Amino acid sequence: MKEKLVSHSKHIINYANSFYYNYSHNKLAKSALKTIESIKGKTDPKLIEMSNTYAEDVLGWLGYAPWLRAHSAMIGEFKEGWIPENYFGTVVVPKLQGEIGRTSFLKPLSKKLFNSNMFPDIGYFVNGSFFTENYEYITDRNSILYLFKDTEKVVFKLNNSAQGIGVLVFDKKNYDYHKIKALGDGVFQKYIEQHSFFNKIMPNSVATIRVLTVLSKEGDASLRAAYLRVGRNKDSHVKSSSQISIPINLKTGMLNTLGHSKSWYTMDAHPDSGFIFKNEVIPNFNNIIKTALELQKAMSLVKCIGWDMVIDKDNNIQIMEWNGFHTGIGFAEFTQGPCFKDLGWEKLWK
Repeated sequence: MKEKLVSHSKHIINYANSFYYNYSHNKLAKSALKTIESIKGKTDPKLIEMSNTYAEDVLGWLGYAPWLRAHSAMIGEFKEGWIPENYFGTVVVPKLQGEIGRTSFLKPLSKKLFNSNMFPDIGYFVNGSFFTENYEYITDRNSILYLFKDTEKVVFKLNNSAQGIGVLVFDKKNYDYHKIKALGDGVFQKYIEQHSFFNKIMPNSVATIRVLTVLSKEGDASLRAAYLRVGRNKDSHVKSSSQISIPINLKTGMLNTLGHSKSWYTMDAHPDSGFIFKNEVIPNFNNIIKTALELQKAMSLVKCIGWDMVIDKDNNIQIMEWNGFHTGIGFAEFTQGPCFKDLGWEKLWK
């Protein structure tokens, strides 16, 4: 009887969470469609119909149609095989990521899990205490001496931080261990001096390259999407709310001619620096992809990972974080997708 009650309670909680998640995404998608149509004009009714039919017949629910409609409106066509963001979150994530995927929220574990020095970690704050990158205890007062011994600025990222929220930049003057203790667990990383290529785009914040990889049942890693994320003049770090995203050609590393704002506007140059995207190539791109694929194979328990990577001033690859739960496939899908058409994800709901 007790086991049945526990199971029933979990079912109710999961249903409530799923309902709210889908409601939130559909609200965002409908708002996106309204904005897109204010720019491009009314969407072809045939595209709306195709989106609705695909959502119902292939994905199993009309509630997956709103993002398909928005994507169709944005590019002027419907593409069979698209995975809507809310379908990914409610169907794909539980099946292929599961609770193990949540490990990526625990940032002090990343370097240890992958056994890689590409994570620029220099310390951690966990359960009320400070630690070195080797998990050795540091006193509260000595934390400033240790963290700033080789750098003038550090970045602190809270566990479960996402979309630039929960990320703080400190120097010696504004660092306060009391503030860290009030914020909670997280990782300290050295502030990366980025490659000169990215400084030309936006020098005020460190540009990140989002790489999406998947792992097949047979254990083969493959690249699915990549795009550059850059900040605005007023940002100390790249934030989801204001970032400019530019798709990257997966074979050449060349930037797309158009970048995209969060509000669905497109542009051929950075609005602050004037940097023109056309014909520009990401430095060290082949090694970025090679690294992402190697690390994806190393994390065989999680089938789809979004990597946030940086190229530093010495052309070295730095991995800022890995995202093994909600990897954020929406932008990649409508600009480079369908990215996952051959994987059978559209059947996972059955």
